[in-house]
Amino acid sequence: MAEVAGWGGALALLAGYTLLSLGRIPSGRGYQVFNLVGAAGLIVNGAVHGAWPSTILNVVWVAIGAVALARLRGGSGPDGVTGPDGVTGPDGTG
Repeated sequence: MAEVAGWGGALALLAGYTLLSLGRIPSGRGYQVFNLVGAAGLIVNGAVHGAWPSTILNVVWVAIGAVALARLRGGSGPDGVTGPDGVTGPDGTG
């Protein structure tokens, strides 16, 4: 189970980063979900194998992603600012 979680997490992180870098997805909700899922898988794998530096890094990674998703859900862009009409654009900007 830990191996599946670890490999799945690694693939999710790589997929999100690749898609973002190639311009296939914006740096918004989808990208943050890839990061959250990926880091969660690596937390499971790291904890089972006692890889505590990696586990702690991924706990922080999940926390950052959760805050980013909450801010996006709340209607504010990545910098916490909405557009002039109070609406955030599809790419997460004002």
